[in-house]
Amino acid sequence: MTLTLENRSRNKESSLTQALRQIQQLNSKIQELEQQHQDYVQKQQNLIAAIAEICVSPMQEIQALRILIYRGEAACRQYLRSVLVKHRKDS
Repeated sequence: MTLTLENRSRNKESSLTQALRQIQQLNSKIQELEQQHQDYVQKQQNLIAAIAEICVSPMQEIQALRILIYRGEAACRQYLRSVLVKHRKDS
C-alpha cells in the first residue's frame, strides 16, 4: 500500500517536472519568436525609411512598397538599387 502511494507520488512529481520543463521550453521559444519579430519589424521600418529617402517620385515609392508587400524584402532592395543606379545615370 505504501509503495503504491509512493509510486503515484513519484509519477505525479515526474509529470509535473515534465510539464514544467515543457512550459520553460515554450517560454524560451516564445521569447525567440518575439525577438525575431522585433528584428523583422525593425528591418521593415529601416526599409520603409530607405524607400522614402531613395525614391524621388510618389510612383516610385508606391512601386517599392508594392514590391515589398508582394515579393519581399530582397526584391524591394533590388528595386531600390536599380532606382539608385538610374539616379546616378541621370545625374
